[in-house]
Amino acid sequence: MAVPMLTCLKSGLRLCPRISQICRAQNISLSAASQAGSKWRIENGFARSGTEYGPLTDLPDWSYADGRAAPLLKGQIRRKQEMEELARRVVMLSSEVDRGMERWRKTQEEKKKKEGKNLSLLLKSKGDRLLKK
Repeated sequence: MAVPMLTCLKSGLRLCPRISQICRAQNISLSAASQAGSKWRIENGFARSGTEYGPLTDLPDWSYADGRAAPLLKGQIRRKQEMEELARRVVMLSSEVDRGMERWRKTQEEKKKKEGKNLSLLLKSKGDRLLKK
């Protein structure tokens, strides 16, 4: 039912520019049909659309009869490169976080040492007060 209505809206936009202006002014999206089911897919742990990742996009479309894999398509090569770049970035950011945490630990240790040194330099009580402790 939504598809005929969507096609009617799109054809109406071509016939009547006023409808197009109203849709833009009211921020009405006409691409809801292309996003149908995305909420369900996200809630169930799948990609927003069926073309983002998964066996239909990541695996080859065909193979040779003797079992050899088919050469990768342009889209598959691009996705592979994007994933490699993402993995490199994750490793780089992770190492930055590790270095930052190590630096923070060192500064905390230095502060503790400085406090201990300052406490040891303070004047100490003598006599009866020392024995009571």
